[in-house]
Amino acid sequence: MSNSSDPRRPEKELRYKPSVVSSQAQPGDDLTPDYMNILGMIFSMCGLMMRLKWCAWVALYCSCISFANSRVSDDTKQILSSFMLSISAVVMSYLQNPQPMTPPWASVIQ
Repeated sequence: MSNSSDPRRPEKELRYKPSVVSSQAQPGDDLTPDYMNILGMIFSMCGLMMRLKWCAWVALYCSCISFANSRVSDDTKQILSSFMLSISAVVMSYLQNPQPMTPPWASVIQ
């Protein structure tokens, strides 16, 4: 097979150079664990400071979602600390007031 019949043009080939953008997330990155981790910490602090049981439970839910969606390469210390903070928010809110939780919308209905 001769090179004269080859339709490719080596002078037109351009080498691929990936663009380096460190401030933005890459298209393959999933930021759900990071967002849920931040939400879990915010709701944990609200549950601890304002003694809101529903905030503590939402924090535990967000921490579970963050843990479930995390990758092996993620920082496990931060995820574990968020999880422990949300568990402590639930425990402390029930130690301060052992009555069952009343949902926030129950006071509006009555």
